[in-house]
Amino acid sequence: MNLAEAKQVLLEHGQQQLLEYYDELDEGAKKALLDQISKINFSVFHALNKGGERKIGKLSPVPAFTAADVEQNREEFESLGIAALRSGKVAAVLLAGGQGTRLGSDNPKGMFNIGVTRELSIFEQQFDNISQVTKKTGTYFHIFVMTSEVNNDKTVEFFKEKNFFGYPEDKIHFFVQEMAPACDLNGKILLEDKGRVAMSPNGNGGWYSSLIKNGDGEILSREGIEWLNVYSVDNVLQRICDPVFIGATLKSGCNCSAKVVKKVSPEEKVGVLCMEDGKPAIVEYYEMPQDIASLRRPDGELKFAYGVTLNYLFKVELLNKTIDKTLPVHLSLKKIPYISGGVKVKPEEPNGYKFEYLVLDMIKLMENCLAVEVVREKEFAPVKNRTGVDSVDSARALLAKNGVKL
Repeated sequence: MNLAEAKQVLLEHGQQQLLEYYDELDEGAKKALLDQISKINFSVFHALNKGGERKIGKLSPVPAFTAADVEQNREEFESLGIAALRSGKVAAVLLAGGQGTRLGSDNPKGMFNIGVTRELSIFEQQFDNISQVTKKTGTYFHIFVMTSEVNNDKTVEFFKEKNFFGYPEDKIHFFVQEMAPACDLNGKILLEDKGRVAMSPNGNGGWYSSLIKNGDGEILSREGIEWLNVYSVDNVLQRICDPVFIGATLKSGCNCSAKVVKKVSPEEKVGVLCMEDGKPAIVEYYEMPQDIASLRRPDGELKFAYGVTLNYLFKVELLNKTIDKTLPVHLSLKKIPYISGGVKVKPEEPNGYKFEYLVLDMIKLMENCLAVEVVREKEFAPVKNRTGVDSVDSARALLAKNGVKL
């Protein structure tokens, strides 16, 4: 894109401020800025004009295997899952594009030390969990690691330093999450510095399109991979490519499944897997009307009881049909550093929006989804905060309870 073309595009979208400092830049910086502008997806700005809260449709419980169902059928499910893993039909996708900012770290979140008397990064703990599966199956599955422009180099370097945590290097594939522009409260795209647009990762819902754009679809096709187990870096008790989970999904005949935990209360801050207007959906805790969240079954259990843990199994065949479908764009109010009057400003209060696609919206594009309940104390230890609920402290306590040396 040349300068004239950039000016035309920005004029059409009312974003001419991105060239405010263009004449002050050297030739290399000018070229880099024009390149950034050429890649901006302006369609995300439609989200600014929608306004209003999401209207919730008619909700009903989702098909599920309870923890008791899983335990009763464990042998059969595990056998099916092991067979699928040994035949190379299942791979994993680690969503690791975030930073450890809320934990007080500037490094990738997966590098955060969860250990006490020894160094134990979140990445290493998750690979320790994976090793339990590889030992049982006698085989290694492919792992696709989604990073971001912000943390990719450090993540790849860390994996190399740690010798890929004992995992075969040729089975680990890194790909960078796509980016989206950040804007102020009036919808004007911000400049991070004079020659760089403020950009941020476009949310965990962009994982499959980013994977395909990176060329990794060739690996899926070549290796005959039919299922992808998508999981987040947040949870140190994640069971990745769990044969029982895989087998339960295969047995059900569903195209998609999610590991869920039973909510401890109607107010718990987790998204709920359910059916909405006859289609699988995840309703976030802040979207769920309180009267519906509090509904009980005759046995006293919550009617909408299953909170998601961000551990999903997707059928590749169905994922390929979603590539050309547009997911909803979510606005995230954030503190975004920017240039004003040639000076870098670090706001103390949220001053703009980041645009994100969320993996939970991909559930709606599947024809069906199975909830597979897991035991919270064994599989759900999210590390989201420094202290308090879902924190470093609570995760360490759960790891110790599960016999992990810290």
